[in-house]
Amino acid sequence: MSLPTPEELRRMRLMAGLTQKELAERAGVSQSLIARIESGTVDPRLSTLRKILKALTPSIGGLKAEQVMHSPVIWVEADEPVRNVVELMEKYGISQVPVLKGGSIVGTIYESTLLRHFLRTKNPASLFNRPVHEIMDEALPIVSPSTSISDVLALLSGEKPAVLVMRGGKLLGIITKIDVISAIKPKSRGSHDTNQR
Repeated sequence: MSLPTPEELRRMRLMAGLTQKELAERAGVSQSLIARIESGTVDPRLSTLRKILKALTPSIGGLKAEQVMHSPVIWVEADEPVRNVVELMEKYGISQVPVLKGGSIVGTIYESTLLRHFLRTKNPASLFNRPVHEIMDEALPIVSPSTSISDVLALLSGEKPAVLVMRGGKLLGIITKIDVISAIKPKSRGSHDTNQR
């Protein structure tokens, strides 16, 4: 599992409007531990990290993955040409596409994957005809529909931009970082004109 960096934890604390002392009290740990974690001088145990993440996201503590996920998921078969992935990304405004083979998740294509390969090849146009499985990256993390959003947040706080939601080998949905941010965001109290552009 990719864990949040000290800087990401600090940013999350500041976004939540908490001081180190307030976060420490909510998480049941010492303020000095929070300070050391944020400065990068100590690596917290996973159980401690989960407590801290839960304290940072009290408003979504009871939410499960299935309540936040997007469905259906836009995906491609491993043997499809790269051109199809690019067309899907353009059409749906997405930056990553899961790759399946016979119904199983086998990888992921990111915008950065495509750019990396375009920059490395002498004939970028030829890349469009190659099968997806030749250039795909490893699969996104997979969670069950009942996984808590705190656990999803722990996965997304690392390098991965999204997680897949599966049950019994069936792809049900996808959760991106903005989905979790939207779930955390306090509800508007109507003090602003929502039609204002």
